[in-house]
Amino acid sequence: MTQPIEDYALIGDLMTSALVGRDGSIDWLCLPRFDSAACFAALLGDEENGHWRIAPADAADGEGCTRRAYVDDSLVLESFWETEHGTVKVIDFMPQRDVMPDVMRIVEGVSGEVTVRSTLRLRFDYGDIVPWVRRRDGDRVAIAGPDSAWFRSRPPVRTWGEDNSTRSEFTVAAGEKVAFVLTWHPSHEPRPEPLDPDEALEQSLAGWREWASRCAYVGPYREAVVRSLITLKALTYAPTGGIVAAATTSLPEELGGVRNWDYRYCWLRDATLTLGSLLATGYHDEARDWRAWLLRAVAGDPADLQIMYGIAGERRLPETDLPWLRGYAGSSPVRVGNAAVDQLQLDVYGEVMDALYLARASGLPTERHAWKIQLALLDFLERNWRRPDEGLWEVRGPRRHFTHSKVMAWVAADRAVRTLEHDPSMPGDVERWRAIRDEVHADVCAKAYDPERNTFTQYYGSRELDAATLLIPRVGFLPPDDPRVIGTVDAVREELGASGFVRRYSTEGPSVDGLPGDEGVFLACSFWLADALHLTDRSKEARELFERLLDVCNDVGLLAEEYDPVAGRQLGNFPQAFSHIGLVSTALLLGWGPPRD
Repeated sequence: MTQPIEDYALIGDLMTSALVGRDGSIDWLCLPRFDSAACFAALLGDEENGHWRIAPADAADGEGCTRRAYVDDSLVLESFWETEHGTVKVIDFMPQRDVMPDVMRIVEGVSGEVTVRSTLRLRFDYGDIVPWVRRRDGDRVAIAGPDSAWFRSRPPVRTWGEDNSTRSEFTVAAGEKVAFVLTWHPSHEPRPEPLDPDEALEQSLAGWREWASRCAYVGPYREAVVRSLITLKALTYAPTGGIVAAATTSLPEELGGVRNWDYRYCWLRDATLTLGSLLATGYHDEARDWRAWLLRAVAGDPADLQIMYGIAGERRLPETDLPWLRGYAGSSPVRVGNAAVDQLQLDVYGEVMDALYLARASGLPTERHAWKIQLALLDFLERNWRRPDEGLWEVRGPRRHFTHSKVMAWVAADRAVRTLEHDPSMPGDVERWRAIRDEVHADVCAKAYDPERNTFTQYYGSRELDAATLLIPRVGFLPPDDPRVIGTVDAVREELGASGFVRRYSTEGPSVDGLPGDEGVFLACSFWLADALHLTDRSKEARELFERLLDVCNDVGLLAEEYDPVAGRQLGNFPQAFSHIGLVSTALLLGWGPPRD
């Protein structure tokens, strides 16, 4: 049976990550990077597509642990199993790597005596390739093409091969431990030196505790904010500073539907909110690294600016289907790559300008070439802002004049004006950009606003609404007390609201995105609604919505992209950076406690 998305927890090493289910099974793991092919893909298929379960031997298939939690402010997961014979604990983590990625699972007896079983099914290339497994130097090595993985236990336990899997069974009493280590490396290279699991655990806990202790946020709900920041850190590819949108691909926005996309890449739309959250909570090194990734990614011809890039800034992300995977809960197709990379989304120019403006205003050391890149982007936008595009939500229908795209074009011009006003010695024509800013503003107010309903619409000439218009006061396009802003907030809440949350746009009838089916409420947009309510002097309602959103978090504090409020299930890729950025950003906006020096 398919586990609910919220039944998973995340472990990772700042280069890739794995999802561990409540039943003790790792059902998703890409090696060696976030965007590499998965060697455990049961999440999108079944057990034969690869997984690794450790649980009491008498636990039924799908049976979950008694309780679980991260150890303090870390990415080390502890799962407890209480059985009639005793209690056992499984500690799951991935140490920040020196050379190659390791998955470590330490089984520790708590009370009584418990017999535990490990079932390891390695399947390379997204669950399609069964490797050849052999014994070597007392361990096991699985090899297929370019991939190899070493599997060992300390102390050694009884292990055998069965049904194309590697099985182990052993008994632990109180205080006894058995540690398993799975290490990936290229099959043509010598085996890396094995790490000591106990030392690796100590170092991992110490490293995460030190990192979390730097958080400057001290207000209420600090635990949720810190967990979101840890999640953002876990989704960061350390060598480049790029932050992936999610750890997974193809988790559906509707169970059984086709809205299944690959989110293991870096989106420019996340730039400003990510940077702002990191800077405001004291993580200047991470903010600097993200800014550096951004500058590398966007360098080049402004006409070639993409909405997303690979984790090292790769531009080609071709989209293909994997027909041998049935999809999560039968939701197919399963996709890798993302064809939206080729779309025109004019809003990203505003996102880049806003992020770099924020970085400069916040005192990050300036990059000498950054302003030259910004001027080139501005020149392109001046010639192209009047064009229709695919918009923020990457619709696969026809291009339109999306309101949010035009508002972000205004943001780009506005941030250029502010930069030149602050430092008139910088090259650039401030009067030219004031004129363009005013032209865009007048265009949006004339063509995107519906005076009969007192709301901004999704695109010029449309009656449809879009939750992205909630950002209008946040980016400064209009003040929060403008009647058009208040009307837009009320209209979005009324027409796109669902069980107190909000959808990003309507999927009823001929949908703007050109896709069949439905989707859940969009969690980032629901945080935006809380922001807009607070800005329009409805702070009590904003806090109530924020607390409802916190209740959507799973038992270890993680959020997916969307939520089905009727079924009470999370939907979409998981965990989702955009949702966690929203949580942090809203907590900061609501003003719970001053930052700590």
